[in-house]
Amino acid sequence: MTLPTQSIQPAPAIEFRNVSISFDEVQALRNVSFALHPGEMICVTGDSSSGKSVLLRLALGFLRPDEGEVLINGQDITAMEETGLLELRRDKLGMVFQENSLFTGQTVYDNTAYRLADRNTPDDEIERAVVEILTFVGLQDELDKQAEELSGGMKRRLELARALIGWPSIMLFDEPTAGLDPINANLVLELIIRARDLHQTASLLVTKMLWEIPYLAKHQAIEDASGSHIEEVPSHLPGVRVLVLEEGKVAFSGRPDEFLQSPLPAVQHLLHPVTGVLRDSLEVADPWRQNRKMAARMREKMLEPVTQGSLADPAENNGGKKPNP
Repeated sequence: MTLPTQSIQPAPAIEFRNVSISFDEVQALRNVSFALHPGEMICVTGDSSSGKSVLLRLALGFLRPDEGEVLINGQDITAMEETGLLELRRDKLGMVFQENSLFTGQTVYDNTAYRLADRNTPDDEIERAVVEILTFVGLQDELDKQAEELSGGMKRRLELARALIGWPSIMLFDEPTAGLDPINANLVLELIIRARDLHQTASLLVTKMLWEIPYLAKHQAIEDASGSHIEEVPSHLPGVRVLVLEEGKVAFSGRPDEFLQSPLPAVQHLLHPVTGVLRDSLEVADPWRQNRKMAARMREKMLEPVTQGSLADPAENNGGKKPNP
């Protein structure tokens, strides 16, 4: 008799099992558990000091939990030696930090190549990979520029290129659009979507901008004979989830539509922080809707000069008032 073959499910890309950590007797995370699988995305949000950045640093092995386990691709990194952690970060993990981490005094090429050069990768392989990833982020004509010569949006795309070179299976993003104008924020999100969908990258993304969640959940990268492009889908993608942290605890975990409908105080506080007026769609939280057509044109000619006024502060057309986040 032939027994039925059972498919072996791959281990989660990132898994937290009852993780807790404290600093000076103040608990930063309390009993946090979740699993991120290959090709999935978890958007982590919450108030300041809720533990979002601590969670990323634990996933990178920069911090060790007081209790619980952190697993990367099924491997417990909680007690891993630093040499093993360095190898893991180099081969499996990419990270886009909130703050600028580019090497000043080095060219775009050298900044991008650093990750592979650190692995002693042959020069011809490095060159191919650098050209590929810089083309992916639209900086292929800026190879010889110094990093400090780039605009803010171009610097953020270079940060993405540095993290994505070699296509690590796991990406961590700490507020990747922070400080960017609407057009560049949109471009960065679309690059993140392309990496997620076309390369099956597992993504852990921290954000305080709630409009980003439905955008990431309702846009998908498609590749066909004409190349790759972004399409809006009618319903939220099943591989995108939301994790809300409140005072170091998981206050909510679920789909974006469940997040919108949740009556939990921690969720309602984020959705309606001032007025308390209920919104019928998370899309309302997108302050950049008026710039979508402009962003589409920018994607087609990413490297051409932007016409005066296209990067204007949204406040200029709103009587000096900033749009609600």
